[in-house]
Amino acid sequence: MFTTNSPSLFFDYFRVPYRIVEGDHLRSGACAFARIEKEGPQAPALYWPRPDESSASGRYSLEGIPLFGSIATDDRSAAWREALGGRWCVQAVIEDDDGHAASIWRDERGSILLPFDPDEIMRTCWSEGYHLFRGTTRSGQAKRLAMRTYYRMRPIIPRSAQIGMRRALSRVQMRTSFPRWPAETGLHDLYDLLFRLLASVAGEPVPWIAPWPAGKSSALVLTHDVETSVGYEHVHVLRDVELAAGCRSSWNFVPRRYTVEDGQIEDLRARGFEIGVHGLYHDGRDLESRAVLEERLPEMRAYAERWRATGFRSPATHRHWEWMPLLGFDYDSSYPDTDPFEPQGGGCCTWLPFFNDDMVELPITLPQDHTLFVILRRDESAWLAKAELLRRRGGMALLITHPDYMLEPERVDSYRRFLENATNDPGVWCALPSEVSGWWRRRAASQVERAGEGWRVVGPAAGDASVALVEPAAA
Repeated sequence: MFTTNSPSLFFDYFRVPYRIVEGDHLRSGACAFARIEKEGPQAPALYWPRPDESSASGRYSLEGIPLFGSIATDDRSAAWREALGGRWCVQAVIEDDDGHAASIWRDERGSILLPFDPDEIMRTCWSEGYHLFRGTTRSGQAKRLAMRTYYRMRPIIPRSAQIGMRRALSRVQMRTSFPRWPAETGLHDLYDLLFRLLASVAGEPVPWIAPWPAGKSSALVLTHDVETSVGYEHVHVLRDVELAAGCRSSWNFVPRRYTVEDGQIEDLRARGFEIGVHGLYHDGRDLESRAVLEERLPEMRAYAERWRATGFRSPATHRHWEWMPLLGFDYDSSYPDTDPFEPQGGGCCTWLPFFNDDMVELPITLPQDHTLFVILRRDESAWLAKAELLRRRGGMALLITHPDYMLEPERVDSYRRFLENATNDPGVWCALPSEVSGWWRRRAASQVERAGEGWRVVGPAAGDASVALVEPAAA
């Protein structure tokens, strides 16, 4: 549908059909572009800056949408507008703390010039690179040191004191400005805006591959982290609730903290559940440094092979963008979409899967049980409210519960009620993490192509996928 002069993460991620043309075809080589293919070089186009070290980097706001990355000021983009020709006017304003920082421009033919690279904004959110714009490197190092110190000292801090400290801190943590809790919609709001701009440029509906198979509108993924021998001894409690509800989940075990019997693994697998690896010792050190990770990884991989586990979750959801693909698992589920309460606060700002190199990341998008019941002292209504938002916006509701903390009957009842609500919606795909990862890989290997007056999906996902359309706004 579109031609571009460079690869586009946004187009690839949503599987919008495009073709890269040879050569620049622009009088302004500083810009990338996407234009409607059938109308040729004179067609309206969406332009955006190529990476440029001279651009200003920081935190910005576009109609309430937070942007972290490089911005081309109006003075800088003036040369591009002149080279592109035509008469340009401001369509939207981007602001920083001091006010007007840059503009989105439109010309009389319908072309649009963005002052930012959408791919950079996406990667910055997924990788939590926005932390670089919110504090100094020294402050980041101090936080990492504090996190290591806490986990080293935690065994000698009384449990009641730990809980009291976390409850007091939570009142501050939940007020964080980005990513907002309990839902950070900014990145998905940006996706919606970009699609509207593309449809405006194209003058016709823009096709892409819908995020879920078989006509489902959203997804539900249940996972459990078994942290201690107490949790291991009570696996049956949550397992039986899920069996009664017709659901299945993944169980992430810690191989060197307690004994995991092969019979337990095989029983769960025989009942339709799956197994994951939850670090090696659950001591907060697996990702403390690359040296520690490389030392522990062979043993973690050996247990993964023994258990036929394809998924990983880091204890305490510790994560490091560059190191996660080194784990060698099919998927990882250590990134929350937003969670200010964990030792490593932040989040990837999305409720859809995404790739980190060749690893599929499955974001944790619902509050953890310990956070909900113990720290915040709430009930399942917080799960239900977030899950409803995710259903409305076509996202994935991925939940962690721990058999270690789900021992009280009222918490088990809360979980049961949540499952009853979730499974009553026929539009929700109740899937195992490995099923979501497999689907996301098939989707990424498929394309949208024209079929007469419409569109069809070709490739590995063709049998399950559907084409979604973004219509141009009414004049």
